[in-house]
Amino acid sequence: MKVLSIDTSNYVLGIGLLDDDTVLGEYISNIKKNHSVRVMPAIQTLMEECSVKPGDLSKVVVAEGPGSYTGVRIGVTIAKTLAWSLNIPLSGISSLEVSAASAGRYFEGYISPLTDARRGQIYTGLYKFENQLLQTVKEDQLVINSDWVRALNELDRRILFTGNDLHLHENIIKEGLGDKAVFAAITEHNPRPAELALLGRDKEGVDLHAFVPNYIRMAEAEANWLKTQGNNK
Repeated sequence: MKVLSIDTSNYVLGIGLLDDDTVLGEYISNIKKNHSVRVMPAIQTLMEECSVKPGDLSKVVVAEGPGSYTGVRIGVTIAKTLAWSLNIPLSGISSLEVSAASAGRYFEGYISPLTDARRGQIYTGLYKFENQLLQTVKEDQLVINSDWVRALNELDRRILFTGNDLHLHENIIKEGLGDKAVFAAITEHNPRPAELALLGRDKEGVDLHAFVPNYIRMAEAEANWLKTQGNNK
């Protein structure tokens, strides 16, 4: 079973190829460039390098958000198009779940991946590994960083924090949690597309036509449009 994974939910562009229990290859970059013009060439290059043809693919797995609105839309649109054109199933995985799996597989405690959402807010959730399977402790959410730290301080386990935006919130975490907070190494912050493929490999496929990104909150333009519509009623 050959699985193609696509992650464009943040600055990191990740493409992975999994063949049953073998990682055939990964492409990862963490640079501020337009995903829309880079995703398909990255997919083509990786597949050619791994001698995998489009018809060989059994499934597509995509990071469904939260993250950059534009980035998430790009990945989901490409993943849906590939799955539809190849007539293969598609599964969506939380971007935060991928981040947690990439950094915390052997951590004995909770894992809190985070992405900056501006104005002191973060996208985050809480996870843990049990018997090599990633479990959700607290669902993904948009929350004020200080509120999240206070909630975590009530728990009785150490918490591993990870994510490329971690440095923006590290001081608040340290002040609120002290030694209970553990910070992933910089080499663990980029979500691995192979982990994304593995998380989605055995997950049930979605309805292609109904599947949409998980933004957690509406884009500002959409929220403003809804306000306008409400004022016109």
